[in-house]
Formats: sequence, structure tokens, C-alpha cells
Amino acid sequence: MKKVDHLIIGSGIAGLSLALKLAEHFPNKSILIVTKSNKEESNTKYAQGGIAVVSDFFKDSYEQHIKDTLICGDGLCNEQVVDLVVREGKNQLKSLIDWGANFDQENGNLLLGKEGGHTTNRIVHSKDETGYEIEKALLKHSESFKNIEIIENNFVLDLIVQDNTCFGVYVLNKENEKSLIFSKFTILASGGIGQVYGHTTNPKIATGDGIAMASRANAEIVDMEFIQFHPTALFSKNLDTTFLISEAVRGDGAFLRNINGERFMPKYDKRVELASRDIISKSIVEELQNTKSNCVYLDCSHIEKKAFQDHFPNILEKTEQLGLDISKDFIPVAPAQHYVCGGIAVDVNGKTSIENLFACGECSRTGLHGANRLASNSLLEALVYSNQIFNYLRNDQSIKEVFTEQIFLSNQTNLIELNNEFLSDKKAFLQRTMIQNAGIVRNDRELKSALKALLNLKQEVLETEKTHQVNIDFYELKNMTQVGILIVQQSIKRNENRGSFYKIEL
Repeated sequence: MKKVDHLIIGSGIAGLSLALKLAEHFPNKSILIVTKSNKEESNTKYAQGGIAVVSDFFKDSYEQHIKDTLICGDGLCNEQVVDLVVREGKNQLKSLIDWGANFDQENGNLLLGKEGGHTTNRIVHSKDETGYEIEKALLKHSESFKNIEIIENNFVLDLIVQDNTCFGVYVLNKENEKSLIFSKFTILASGGIGQVYGHTTNPKIATGDGIAMASRANAEIVDMEFIQFHPTALFSKNLDTTFLISEAVRGDGAFLRNINGERFMPKYDKRVELASRDIISKSIVEELQNTKSNCVYLDCSHIEKKAFQDHFPNILEKTEQLGLDISKDFIPVAPAQHYVCGGIAVDVNGKTSIENLFACGECSRTGLHGANRLASNSLLEALVYSNQIFNYLRNDQSIKEVFTEQIFLSNQTNLIELNNEFLSDKKAFLQRTMIQNAGIVRNDRELKSALKALLNLKQEVLETEKTHQVNIDFYELKNMTQVGILIVQQSIKRNENRGSFYKIEL
């Protein structure tokens, strides 16, 4: 059993930036970060594009960034939240730079990129590995604080909740041993849900754990039907995971072409390749159906290769590994699950509907994104909301008692050993159900069929848990099933197409 002042679940940009601010302001309080993999592994690490921040006020303005965000969110953004996040962005970017993050510059000024849905250049980046640069800087800076402890390779099973108040978490280590961590404040910064779909740009760890455990604790979960598919994931049968071709490539001038070599976006949207992700993904689906093909193509042949290499070295390396020469070969791409716009409902201070429980980053739903996230607004949101939580905790002088009632952990013996084939089969079934029935284009018949299948899977998982010696892989399956049910249930309830949500009648 362990007791701490502040417990943070997740070691991405949201969790780390909050930990740094808490550690500096409260040098005598304990800050514990728990992460289920190694501390470097998070969705943040894989963010290519950058952070959308108004920093060049000669060519940009807060009002324009706010307008772009609201247009992309298709009428469902919380305007107060959008205003807050956009205006606070520059201050939070300064914190990142102060903590050691390096971003691309030209003549002493930030080099700003442009992405879909943005009307001007405002994307602060570090080549095509912005997330990795941020993650590296935050982890390095965290080493200078004695009151920050990071526990790696520990899986948070569930929240300890009594009378709608969170007192900490149950944890499982690699040896399958359970333990308790009690905390005055618990913050979920656990990332996304991509593995629920399988075909995703997210890493293997993105199994929706925070959203699932919050749901089991009866926290309010909203807008889960708004699943953003990134339109340009690298299409290849030789890749184990889906590799993202950053939106910034289109921002630098790449064209989308169908299998016949025709540039098709002009007939769908006046913003052509820089339309928002929901529009481009739906347009690609229509092109694939019309041409009976599996992918479309990014044409970068007119972009000077040296400039491409300077901005996108990681993407260039990956395409060359596949034998592609971007100066003459088109890059095959297709949409893949990328981001969930919904999640754990939080207020402007990051507070959930459960006392002493906060959430920030992709697992939270702040109201910034509405029906569809504007490109590169996610890292911005994570920074601003971790700062909102910090400001609330800094000013909250009330004394929080750590829960002390005896809790008995059941490390049961003589259980049946779990067959790995069971896990892989059920996970594949879940992912197949979601990608086929709850993808870019949905309908109620397939959604209701999916819901029935997922509820049956949930029951099977719960029965298995009672009789078998389960492990972390099992609990990830349990969480992904819970998240899948939330997505499907909320998709059935929504009858109005907005942003990334598109449902048709059969």
C-alpha cells in the first residue's frame, strides 16, 4: 500500500506537464506518476505534426484560431473553452520551451507549419517528431525534482471510489501482484483508444484504460461517437502497425490522387487537401468505393526533396524502406482511427463528475473539439488543461483525507491458466466488429448488431475473470470492450450527422 498527495495516471504531455508544475509549487508534496509501459511510451511520443499556437500576430490572431476551431467542431464546441485554450496557448508553449523542448526556427523565429482546417501557418513543430521532442524534454526536466516518482510497467486496474469520491487506484504489476495506491487527488492522463479499432495510428498501449475505469466508476462519459479518422495513414500490407503520414505533408503542398491518378479533393471541398480531417476521410471513402480500390495516393513529387527531407526525415525514411522515391512515386494512404473527441466529461478546471478525480489529455472531453478535432489542437489542449488542473489544485486549500478503510485484495490461487489464444481471438473479434460496424460511415442496423456482439463479449470477459488467472493483456481487452460499447451506444443515440460522425439510413 502506498499513500501520495497527487497521483497521475499516464506519462504523456498532459501528465508530465502537470507533474512538473505541481512538483515546483509543492516541493514538500509527493507526486506519483504510474504508467503501464516504460515512461517514454505514450501517444504524445508519436505526435508528428505539432502544436497549434497563435504566435505570429502579424499574420494570425486569437480570433482566427478560435474561428477555425469552431468551424472544424461543426457547431458542437464549447465556445468558452475554445476561447480559453486558444488564448492560453502561447503561455503554455513558453513553459515547454523553458523546460527544454526545441522547436524548428528560421532566423530566430519559430518556423510555423500549416495543416488541414487552419487558415494560416500556426503549427509549432520539431521536424516530424514533435511529440518525441516534447516527451524527451519533459522526462529529462522531471529528473530534477526529488518529489516526482515515476512507477513504470504497472497497470491501473480500477479507481478506488466510495460515495462518489475517488481515493486512489488498484494496481497490477508485471508479476500479476495487486496493490493499492491512495491519493488525495487522482488525475487520469491515460491517452487514447486506438487499439479498440486495431487499424489505428495509435501505439499498442492506447486501449482506453482511463475512460473504461472512469465509466465503471460511473463518471460521466460523453461524445464517444465522435471518432476521428486520420485520412492519410500509410497503406502497406508489410507494416505491423499503421504509420501516420502527417497532415503537415499536405500543408507543404502534397496532392491527393485516386488510383487513376486524378486529383479528387477539388470536387469535395474548396479547401481541397487542407479541408478538415472528417471531410477528407469521407471523401477518400467515396473515392475508394467509386474506383473499387484499397487506397488513394499522396503526390509529393512537386515538393523539393531536400525541403521534404528537412521537414519530414522520419516519413522519408519510412517510405524509402518500402522502396518508394517520393520525387517520383506516389505514397499509398488510407484513413485509420486517430483520435477520440469524446471521453471523460470535465469542467473548465479538469474536474470530473467524481470528487477528487481529474482528467486531461485525450481521455478527457473538455468541449474544445466538438464533433471533430482541428489538427494539432490536441497537444495544445493537454497543456492548457493540465495547467487548469494545476491552478485549481494550487488554490484549493481544503484538506483532503486519504481513504483509510481496510480493503482486501484478492490474489486468488488455483485458478485456470488463461489461454493466450483466447485473448488474441477476442481482441481480433472486437477490432473487426468496430472497424466494420462503427467506422467512418455507420448505420443503425450494423451498430445494433455490434452492440449485441459487444455486450455478449463483455459478459464472456467477466465470466472468464472469475475463473481464470488473468493478466494485463486480459484487462486491456476488458477495457477495450467497455470503450467499444460506449462508442456504439452513443452512436446509436445520435441521429444528427456532425463533424466526424456520419450515419446513413439503409
